[in-house]
Amino acid sequence: MEVLYQVLEVADKVIYATLGITAMFGIFTVIMVTRRIAQKRFARPAQAESFLEEVHDNLKSGNTEAVVELCDSPRYWSKAVPQLIVLAMQNLDRPANKVRRLMAERFETDVLADLEYRAGWIATVVKSAPMLGLLGTVIGMINAFQTIAGSGKHGVHPSALADDIGVARFTTAIGLTVAIPMTVLGAMVSVRIGKLSDGVQEQVGRFVDDLDAIRASGKLSLIHISEPTRPERSGVG
Repeated sequence: MEVLYQVLEVADKVIYATLGITAMFGIFTVIMVTRRIAQKRFARPAQAESFLEEVHDNLKSGNTEAVVELCDSPRYWSKAVPQLIVLAMQNLDRPANKVRRLMAERFETDVLADLEYRAGWIATVVKSAPMLGLLGTVIGMINAFQTIAGSGKHGVHPSALADDIGVARFTTAIGLTVAIPMTVLGAMVSVRIGKLSDGVQEQVGRFVDDLDAIRASGKLSLIHISEPTRPERSGVG
């Protein structure tokens, strides 16, 4: 038991350090997910409109290679919709509904799944911080009772309990201080992911409609387009 009490005497410092690391990890995760979302979406609706108009003009003229070159250009290669359009260009021989489903599945697996996995760590921080605070509270109270038990018949001065009770209160407060802002930030990230998904669905739907209309007019020839050779630009993720 003596060893256990010695461990508990330094456990409060470990709790403080762990709460600090948890807070920094949560902030880092929010920044990384937010940047990832910004990378995958168009910065402004006007930019998306300009891109889709250019794609439409190239498709209307039957220049599918220009569409792929545009999507794989430095301005657009990291964004979700252009790379989904490259996928569609690689499957021009399929019906429009299958192309739409293929694009939706690729977006789900390569973009949304990755973002949701990263955002899951924010939820972990939200749940862990109050639990760490509660653990600090329990440790502080154990140390306080140990101080009382070790005082013998002479009793214990209140100031001797101040540090232990302070640990019990402060760790709970810090845990909540970490969890509450992270809850708000996690909600913000979820909203941005939802907006990204809605925007991609709208833009992909418009592209597929244009593609179907142009193919029906017979102006678009079926050609084979190989996968991009650059590893950092392959897929959508």
